[in-house]
Amino acid sequence: QVQLVESGGGLVQPGGSLRLSCAASETIFRLDAMGWYRQAPGNERELVAAITSGGLTKYADSVKGRFIISGSRVRRTVYLQMNNVKPEDTAVYYCHSELYSDYWGQGTQVTVSS
Repeated sequence: QVQLVESGGGLVQPGGSLRLSCAASETIFRLDAMGWYRQAPGNERELVAAITSGGLTKYADSVKGRFIISGSRVRRTVYLQMNNVKPEDTAVYYCHSELYSDYWGQGTQVTVSS
């Protein structure tokens, strides 16, 4: 079964931290094909972070220096460490794989509020 399953979302205060996880089925997991997107109400889905070929990473300007994407080949899991979160980080976060096609998880809600 082809699937991406996110976890780790929730309510966090501004300045706090949260770690999202995405477990992928074997057929659609390759570390350099994985990324995280987010979509806030009324906005388009946007790239947050991704792992590219050679193990390099890329980030949206709005999260550079605060978020870190990483992954485990053994666990077939990709993570998004979110530090110093801001209210504007509030969104549904989606895991994405671009291996052979576009695959999306069901999304996990992150709400940053005091």
